[in-house]
Amino acid sequence: MRRLPAVPGIITAEQVLRTAESIAAVQEDDGGVPWPEGHVDAWNHVECLMAMTVAGLRDEARRGYEWLARHQRPDGSWPMKMAGGEPVEAGGESNHAAYVAVGVWHDLLVTGDEDFARAMWPVVSRALDFVVGLQTTRGEILWERAASGEPASYALLTGSSSIHQGLRCGVLLAERLGDPQPDWELAADRLGHVLVAHPEAFADKSRFSMDWYYPVLGGAVRGPRAAQRLDLEWDVFVVPGLGVRCVSDQPWVTGAESCELVLALDAAGRRKRALAVYADMQHLRHEDGSYWTGWQFVNRRHFPHERSAYTAAAVVLAADALARATPGSGVFRDATAQEVRVTGDCGCERAHA
Repeated sequence: MRRLPAVPGIITAEQVLRTAESIAAVQEDDGGVPWPEGHVDAWNHVECLMAMTVAGLRDEARRGYEWLARHQRPDGSWPMKMAGGEPVEAGGESNHAAYVAVGVWHDLLVTGDEDFARAMWPVVSRALDFVVGLQTTRGEILWERAASGEPASYALLTGSSSIHQGLRCGVLLAERLGDPQPDWELAADRLGHVLVAHPEAFADKSRFSMDWYYPVLGGAVRGPRAAQRLDLEWDVFVVPGLGVRCVSDQPWVTGAESCELVLALDAAGRRKRALAVYADMQHLRHEDGSYWTGWQFVNRRHFPHERSAYTAAAVVLAADALARATPGSGVFRDATAQEVRVTGDCGCERAHA
């Protein structure tokens, strides 16, 4: 019998189920889970499938994985945006491809269905090979390969942090299925080092809160370094009583970023703070169980005026992490092999040059 997550005093199991059902309610007939404006991207789609899996909506989640298998391209990527089953933006993002490994590993943890994991293994394998193909000599992973085949000229800290988790999950899945992938493990080790030791490797997006907490969420930063990182910009991004800003220079808190910070805090052992942020963001809950994307707290209006499936998904995954309800509740806490240690001159700058 499945156990739905509940966080006492904040969210009940029935409320979590209603939130997951709000995701299923917007799932399209072909299995895609769209943004409010109508397009589907692989990363947010996978996040929604993970949330439905947590809530026991297995049939809906499996239809979503069928969507991924059907729309994956021969190089292992997915179009950046799809609408009506057709590409709207054709470039392939590396972090979109990597997140499929997180989803399939999470499904195996929650359901124990190894036959399904084996069926999805070719999809995961192609996706992570695409990702590793965008790794530089220094170790960061370029954010996109254009439809023309040309790789992007830079990497993103948030994206590479998420990729780190994807590679780690892919390695675990490969070992479970008896098809070890040492190249993925090496790529994850190199990427983890760059995430910790070489901030200069990434484009400056520091006004976005995701660049603050994602190195912790993705598993590259752990231990005392994680606590230091989260403390450093706490007052920049966290608005007491409301949640987490999307960007530092706007009076706008968002539910997805708030719940991702909850997951990062939980992974770093900061449970008290995680619970406080999770409680604070509940003002975004709608009576039907869905969640508003964000709140502009100077104008006192929901902005944008929409309720997004990916926000609901983050709420469900955060509830599971805090409640330790399913066997997949540690998929973010466990997104690391070991704490990255940086000593002396590593030579990465020379390798990049």
